[in-house]
Amino acid sequence: MDVAEAVGRALVAEGVRQVFGLVGSGNFHLTNAVVAAGATFTAARHEAGATTMADAWARTTDEVGVVTVHQGCGFTNTLTGLAEAAKSRTPLLVLAAAVTDPTSNFAVDQPALASAVGALPRTVTSPATAVGEAVAAYRLARDERRAVVLDLPLGVQAAPAPADPVLPAPVPVVVVQPGDADVQALVAAVRTARRPVFVAGRGSRSAAARDALRGLAERCGALLATSAVARGLFAGDPWSLDVSGGFATDLAAELIGDADLVVGWGCALNGWTTRHGRLLHPDAVLAQVDVDASALGRHRPVDVAVVGDVAVTATAVAAAWGAPRAGWRVGPVGARIAAEGRWTDAPVQDTSTGDRVDPRVLSGALDALLPAERVVGVDSGNFMGYPSMYLAVPDERGFCFTQAFQSVGLGLATTIGAALAQLHRLPVAALGDGGALMGASELETVVRLGLPMLVVVYDAAAYGAEVHHFGPDGHDVGIARFPDTDLAALARGLGYEAATVRTVADLAPVADWVAGPRTRPFLVDAKVVDTEPSWWLEEAFRAH
Repeated sequence: MDVAEAVGRALVAEGVRQVFGLVGSGNFHLTNAVVAAGATFTAARHEAGATTMADAWARTTDEVGVVTVHQGCGFTNTLTGLAEAAKSRTPLLVLAAAVTDPTSNFAVDQPALASAVGALPRTVTSPATAVGEAVAAYRLARDERRAVVLDLPLGVQAAPAPADPVLPAPVPVVVVQPGDADVQALVAAVRTARRPVFVAGRGSRSAAARDALRGLAERCGALLATSAVARGLFAGDPWSLDVSGGFATDLAAELIGDADLVVGWGCALNGWTTRHGRLLHPDAVLAQVDVDASALGRHRPVDVAVVGDVAVTATAVAAAWGAPRAGWRVGPVGARIAAEGRWTDAPVQDTSTGDRVDPRVLSGALDALLPAERVVGVDSGNFMGYPSMYLAVPDERGFCFTQAFQSVGLGLATTIGAALAQLHRLPVAALGDGGALMGASELETVVRLGLPMLVVVYDAAAYGAEVHHFGPDGHDVGIARFPDTDLAALARGLGYEAATVRTVADLAPVADWVAGPRTRPFLVDAKVVDTEPSWWLEEAFRAH
């Protein structure tokens, strides 16, 4: 057995069951080894897509996403997706073939490139230590929730593996316990508040954290909200405001703005979640709970900082609480949430022209048309608020939002990764025309994998964010506009069913597809009105 095979076997034994990537000469044997050992390999058409698929799959399963790529150019193609994963603290392992000959065409400083985008570089150094180093890299990604790049030099991969490789000793997973004084400080802050709001972020995306937060909020009378990446965590709760920040409804913004205490639970309270602080009342007490001490107060000064696991901390606060109180959970507030709590509840002045459809009207119609069991992936762009907020999701695993790096072009790959993790749900990829064309290579991947995916392209024939950012100042935005593209024809050529949508009535074929066997994916080329920026983009521009 050579080292490539031994490493592949060891990683599968550690728990790897899904691998994404593209095969080249440098990772061919390693990829076959993980497949032979029992993992599933999904081939993408571009390494950026493969990396983002693995990222989305990891977010949706809470397992380590694994990518295998060729040396040099194969690795450099991962960098945008790798930067997104690193910024999001996604547990991700990139298995990158590497050359050691500086005269090779493939020679680049892969560890330096990995470090530059925030990933942790590791290198297999010898045949004797290769398996142990690979296992250690996998555990580092898993236990510290980090993006890790493992370089596997070609010469080491091809060398004979030792019969009895030495594995690193397992490190027990430590649940971060909050200090008693910190718990009491948080209890005191919540007890003093009359209008508390809990905002749950990425660190709350678990059943234990969700249940603990809902239980505590019920006892102390707090309203519930999430950051964008945790959307769906409190789906169905009558006291949920949905998303805090730029995506917030008018009601959510009003109530969060009136809160006298806001607690971020595993939530960065960054500019997006707080509208750069403008969402918060100037006299509100801010508290933050996170397992990472360096995250506390990073974006906004906080009055109460607690280092601790969200579920454990919320449970501890509830245990010290005492008798339940109504707090902000009173009849008039509940009635308003029920009547105004979703974007689909808000009246819309339809701006559709007959040739182009209002994206709000389109999104609302799609929400009513599609089954509740769905997983929504969203690309970046002016359009992104519409599908993010109008399309309801069943829980936090029903929404995959790879936006930490704000790269256009990752949305389709995001949805593929999330779809493979939840095959029981209808996958919905929401893209702008710029992102759809940038990631178009993965349209074939959807067909090849047999995914019954709905791809919705909000097609404004422009990079809308740039048009709306620079256009009002009198700049020529012609360089950000493009001729109309028949994306439906492109999709049909790849094996999709497709429709060009200019009015809501044009969604009839989508309804037929939803009702039918869905043997092929469906692409909607929605020609949308784009005369003004979406509400979230207007908010974002205020920080520029």
